[in-house]
Amino acid sequence: MMIKPQLTPAFRIRTIPSTSLAVNLRILRPRHYATHHQTSSSQSEPAAKRRSVTPFNDTGSVPWSSLSVLEKGARASQQTFNFGLVILGLTLTSGVLYVLYTEVFSPSSRTAYFNRAVDRIKTDPRLIELLGDSKKIEAFGEETGNKWRRARPIASSEVTDRNGVEHMYINFNLKGPRNTGKAYVHLFKPVGGREWEYKYFYVDVKGHQRIYLENAEAAAALAAKERSKTDGIKFLGIRW
Repeated sequence: MMIKPQLTPAFRIRTIPSTSLAVNLRILRPRHYATHHQTSSSQSEPAAKRRSVTPFNDTGSVPWSSLSVLEKGARASQQTFNFGLVILGLTLTSGVLYVLYTEVFSPSSRTAYFNRAVDRIKTDPRLIELLGDSKKIEAFGEETGNKWRRARPIASSEVTDRNGVEHMYINFNLKGPRNTGKAYVHLFKPVGGREWEYKYFYVDVKGHQRIYLENAEAAAALAAKERSKTDGIKFLGIRW
């Protein structure tokens, strides 16, 4: 009878229950306990984190009573600077509006008198005969490199003579289907006067006689001549 040898394993696998493993892990997990010292330090952190207020980062969220002397000065400087910017902006805007009104929209502006002069030229039968269809007559400023006539500046100036009389000069070019020409306008404002008056307004078309639309000197001479006719002859203080 043969006896089989019995083999004994060199090691055994021991199964650990899952409940024991969970208990061991809980034992190894570190525990933290809040102390009075930690709580007080965490409460004081927000107060210590506030940035100091400067003219560049002040948003106005920090109350005035919570600011230091230097921070109050920074906020005052920032507000003064902002107020100055507002005043500067209002001043510049007012200046631009004033220039636009006096130069463009005012009835006494150069632009207004230029537009009136062009309208009178387009309704004058003599100039329509020379230049052509009034709807096709163009008025523009001095010749420049710009091909657009509307972009050419109108030659105009204002001067005051030694007697205190203000003078306005406006010159511009004309082009029609038949001919081209140039218009000249001279207005003056007497001392103490508020309205501009025409001294002359005429148009020159090459090869043709000058055409006057306004001529103060000729009108004054004609008025004097008419008065002399109506006055008659005086002799010994008696009108005959």
